[in-house]
Amino acid sequence: MNRTTAPRQSLRALPWSLVVLRLALAPGIVWAAASGRPDAVLSVCVLIALLSDIYDGVIARRLGCDTPAIRVADSLVDTVFYLGVLAALWLRKAAVVRREWPLLAILLTLECVRYVVDLRKFGKSSSYHSYLAKTWGLVMAISLILVFAFSRGGLLLGIALVLGILCDVEGLAMSAILPQWQHDVKTIPRALALRRAMLAGK
Repeated sequence: MNRTTAPRQSLRALPWSLVVLRLALAPGIVWAAASGRPDAVLSVCVLIALLSDIYDGVIARRLGCDTPAIRVADSLVDTVFYLGVLAALWLRKAAVVRREWPLLAILLTLECVRYVVDLRKFGKSSSYHSYLAKTWGLVMAISLILVFAFSRGGLLLGIALVLGILCDVEGLAMSAILPQWQHDVKTIPRALALRRAMLAGK
């Protein structure tokens, strides 16, 4: 490897580093909650995870290394991180979890159903990164920062959970529409257009 390609290769590893960072934050936020660290630390963990989630995709696209593998990993790590957040929320704000439990139960059930459906149909989890999913991620992160740092944002958290449920319904619809695995499908109309193109290609 010459001197000019070495820095380029290092930069191409940056999106994966951000994904791994978010993965490490899952047990990190649970440890912070269990060990009595200030609530502000939990909020910072969520903020760092949000920024890493935004910029791993941005950087990957800029560097031309936005592969299906990193998109799938990105989606899976998001799920792992927010399971860690749920555990931290239970440790620190159990009343919030109890209040939102009906929505949480629906969301967790739909998440499991999606993974099963996608694995059976495509052999791997979906990674649609739709506009609705991006909105859900942003609203969820902001609501959790408010809940952890200021014990506020309960209404916003409820809205975030409803968005998550709608996102899972959208994801299931996309998986039903698409005959083949496809990443980064922003809307259901886009999924329908891809379906027509895929079937026409056959």
